[in-house]
Amino acid sequence: MIDDRKILFSGMQATGNLTIGNYLGALKNWVKLTDEYECYYSVVDMHSITVRQDPTELRKRARKLLTLYIAAGIDPKKSILYYQSHVSAHAELAWILNCFTYMGELNRMTQFKDKSAKHADNINAGLFTYPVLMAADILLYQADVVPVGVDQMQHLELTRDLAQRFNSIYGDVFTIPEPYIGKVGAKIMSLQDPSKKMSKSDENPNASVYLMDDPDTIMRKFKRAVTDSEAVIKYRDEQPGIKNLIDIYSACTGLKPEDVEKEFYGKGYGDFKTAVGETVVSVLKPLQDRMKDLESNKDYIDGIIKDNAERAARTAEKTLRKVKKKIGYPEKIR
Repeated sequence: MIDDRKILFSGMQATGNLTIGNYLGALKNWVKLTDEYECYYSVVDMHSITVRQDPTELRKRARKLLTLYIAAGIDPKKSILYYQSHVSAHAELAWILNCFTYMGELNRMTQFKDKSAKHADNINAGLFTYPVLMAADILLYQADVVPVGVDQMQHLELTRDLAQRFNSIYGDVFTIPEPYIGKVGAKIMSLQDPSKKMSKSDENPNASVYLMDDPDTIMRKFKRAVTDSEAVIKYRDEQPGIKNLIDIYSACTGLKPEDVEKEFYGKGYGDFKTAVGETVVSVLKPLQDRMKDLESNKDYIDGIIKDNAERAARTAEKTLRKVKKKIGYPEKIR
């Protein structure tokens, strides 16, 4: 690792199948960030169990997600890729931070309200204290920056508040993280309802394109994508379906939206949908091929899981030991 680089932390949940929205909006950009930052990319499987999971499926999805990180181009020697559940310091620090978090702060969290509405039969304490575990994730590694979307900004603000609160009592313990401000990844919307983000949990199978979809499935989904009756390819809010397709095409090709408009000037929606689908197929093929190779190499992935968990734990333990000493826990006799 290069010691003078700033530290960046991010993670994804091991639930559902990743979509092109996850790839174009986040994962693709994570790869670029590894040259600039010392990156910790976690599979946040502890967060996943706030909603009931099938144990076998959770294990499979966690492994698949970590493998996808590598298939997408993240080098496990340059960055640290690990399961959150393999580093017990996450849970230990979360408990300590819980004792510095006020009920009113957690009551204000909009995600808790949203998830409670969706899972009314399982409103558990973990769902309520989820943002504190997220704070522990970030503060354990003394992260300088955290890439966050608008929906996660509230959680990062709580993380900053907790770090500042702890530091004001015990001195300079935690780095105060900043939101990552850089080139924003494309915000990809649903192909069937362009007013909402593409989601890996969407019940409509035609709404999302998944990273492991085969070419025929991808083409079929784009051909069924919702557009409008204007029959003109323009990048504007009045045409959310077409705007979304232009965003996808732009993210895959590197073209600006105005250049996409020029390329398809005078052409119909059918031609445009086909072009977008073909471009997505070509972008995903190398990732899918690499994924197949990695999944067939069990020993290689097992080695990365073991090595990276140990590397993450070493860093996390340094912070946790400092925190425990500050709050007065008895030291271990070694």
